[in-house]
Amino acid sequence: MVAGYNDGSSILSKVANILAAVFDRPQIWASTKGKDERNTFELIDALLSSSGEVSGTTLACKILDRYFDMKDEQKQGFFQYLSTQLDVNPGTIRRTLLAYEKKKTKVNYLAFMEAAEPRRHELVRRLNQVPAATGRLVAMRRDLLRFLKNDQKLAAVDLDLRHLFASWFNRGFLVLRPINWKSPADVLQKIIQYEAVHEITSWTDLRSRLEPEDRRCFAFFHPAMPDEPLIFVEVALTKGVPNSIQTVLSEKRDVVDPTEADTAVFYSISNCQSGLAGISFGNSLIKQVVADLSSELANLKTYVTLSPIPGFGRWLKDTDRIETDYSPDDIQRLAAFYLLGAKQSDGLPSDPVARFHLGNGAMLYDVHANADTSDKGKTQSLGAMVNYLYDLSLISTNHEGFASENKIACSTETVALSKAAIKAKL
Repeated sequence: MVAGYNDGSSILSKVANILAAVFDRPQIWASTKGKDERNTFELIDALLSSSGEVSGTTLACKILDRYFDMKDEQKQGFFQYLSTQLDVNPGTIRRTLLAYEKKKTKVNYLAFMEAAEPRRHELVRRLNQVPAATGRLVAMRRDLLRFLKNDQKLAAVDLDLRHLFASWFNRGFLVLRPINWKSPADVLQKIIQYEAVHEITSWTDLRSRLEPEDRRCFAFFHPAMPDEPLIFVEVALTKGVPNSIQTVLSEKRDVVDPTEADTAVFYSISNCQSGLAGISFGNSLIKQVVADLSSELANLKTYVTLSPIPGFGRWLKDTDRIETDYSPDDIQRLAAFYLLGAKQSDGLPSDPVARFHLGNGAMLYDVHANADTSDKGKTQSLGAMVNYLYDLSLISTNHEGFASENKIACSTETVALSKAAIKAKL
């Protein structure tokens, strides 16, 4: 339960601070001052050969400082070095695997493990021994992802970083913290910065999303990056399921008493760290927030999203369906048809938000026209939005059906809308 939600010294905040202290490794005041004639690659070799903690920290500091002083061309060279010079040796892997196949001893298995792990794994681990290095390594991968678009030879380096980050940022290390108007200003500034679904235009706009008693915001943090949200969700407590984001975000709306609300609406979920792309937090976040809200407010019976349909507008163009005179009913039917019928080559829904929520075990619940009249909403989906329902009793069943058979859990009303689109030959 989220205790003392409107109190800046909430229990969860205290727990987060304790965990941050536990994870905050002792500062090793290794001097990086003074000119070092060795180039960055020589420093890397020295770090991988180092056995002393202080000397290793000094070298790691120098490498990180050098990297973040580099221009893009030099950074690309850095990753190319990791790709070629710190890669695995296939011959050694084959030889050690053959030895293990012949005799499955601990020694032979250890030799195979060491051969199968590229040296860049150990480099990243040693770089991470520097205090506050985790966030810098995440920023480093953000650069790598940019370079990867034009240089697929760096793909193995990215896979290695993602593998390491998946362990470092697994659910067991994440701390769920409520974000409210009394949260630190630097955290609030990042909520404005990272909001990716519905732009926060000002501090007043932010306040209207955080301060009213029928509003909630939760974020995952990692103790190694205590002031950097990884992902956050904004929640509205309402009476009934909303069909318009304008209604949800209106500053003139009537504030609902949380004890009288029957519905929790997840209307914006934003990933904050592009360097953690491919590391999934959303599934755990929603489930944890549902658990916390249900403990805090027993009157909440329905948990839904009010989600964008980002691929809908593009699909209309790709299928030559763009017209200027679609009625709201036509848009609603077409959106339902798109969500149920448009597929990727692997059989999964084309829409990325649909894949996310359906993969989490949600149900495609309802589709709405004129639900997002912002310029962004009109461009990406002709103003259409969708509710995904998180029914706690069906999440596991829905997830299994989607994961094993690409089966979409869907309300009869939405199925009817899709069939109406087919019948009308829209």
